[in-house]
Amino acid sequence: MAENSSSGGSNAGLAFIVGGVVVVLAIVAYFVFAGGGMTPKTQDVNVDVNLPKVEAPSLPGGN
Repeated sequence: MAENSSSGGSNAGLAFIVGGVVVVLAIVAYFVFAGGGMTPKTQDVNVDVNLPKVEAPSLPGGN
């Protein structure tokens, strides 16, 4: 049986694709495990609300 001599080109293409997948997975792993600089910044938010005391208007007739 004769062997196919053109299989070398397809192996190089497959190696290129597998190498690209490995690089993409390495980048994803960096962002997942190392935080990748995507951690939220903590901010101190201090809100103080002082409103004037509101009283109901008096009823006519002195009651």
